[in-house]
Amino acid sequence: MNAHRDTLLDWLRDAHAMEEQAETMLSAMAKRIENYPDLRTRIEAHLEETQRHAHLLRGCIERLGGETSVVKDVMGKFVAIGQGFSGIFVADEIIKGSMASYTFEHMEIVAYKVLISAAESADDGETRAVCQSILREEEAMAAWLAENIGPLTQKFLMREEAPELTAKH
Repeated sequence: MNAHRDTLLDWLRDAHAMEEQAETMLSAMAKRIENYPDLRTRIEAHLEETQRHAHLLRGCIERLGGETSVVKDVMGKFVAIGQGFSGIFVADEIIKGSMASYTFEHMEIVAYKVLISAAESADDGETRAVCQSILREEEAMAAWLAENIGPLTQKFLMREEAPELTAKH
């Protein structure tokens, strides 16, 4: 049972670093969105959720007697900064950023499903409940992105055809 708890604690550290990475990515994306107010509003709302997720995970880690991993957190943020810079160099940043966000949400979804199962094995109902709550928000964000990628693409294409409009972001 102790091995399950140790594994859960390690995976919680990974999830915390993942949320730190997501926070950096979402923040960078939100700052650059100029012409897609619905997307910007949803990204900003999910950024607040993401910050809360990191806080909740930190609480689970500390309750289990651990600490977050500074190395994992910094590496996650470093990767996110690189991803943010990559958008500067593409003409369809808004579309590629949305695709990357959708992909990242699904990575988070599966990570929380793993954590829920691990928390059950470690007999940690509190961590399980936290992860279930976070999972619902990640699933809602992924669903919103899936529902809105078509209209977003159409708006991008319309803006791309109009020389007086900026489509990129």
